[in-house]
Amino acid sequence: MKYILTILGCITLALGVLGAFLPVLPTTPFLLLSAFFFLRGNMKLYDWLMNHPRLGVYIKNFTIHKAIPLRVKIIAISTLWLTLLYCAIFVAEHWALRALFIVIAIGVTAHILSYKTLK
Repeated sequence: MKYILTILGCITLALGVLGAFLPVLPTTPFLLLSAFFFLRGNMKLYDWLMNHPRLGVYIKNFTIHKAIPLRVKIIAISTLWLTLLYCAIFVAEHWALRALFIVIAIGVTAHILSYKTLK
């Protein structure tokens, strides 16, 4: 079982890291899942993740403060809108797909803004 949890932790960690670069893929939920799996499957990886200078900060900020730093909010929302507007204007050929991109952008923006801002 520990091997399965460690593998799941590695998969969700990879998705979390990808989420830092892809606007629609969330970073923090996947990192929280990684911490959950590593805590139960591999304490060395859990300690590494929690003490990582970049990734550990996401987890600690969210679990302790239930907040997202202002800089992260600005970057996430800006990247999200730039990417989805590009897709809606230049990639999507059908109006329904264009509308879907805009609805996703609005929903994700509302979700990000629903969290407190960490100062």
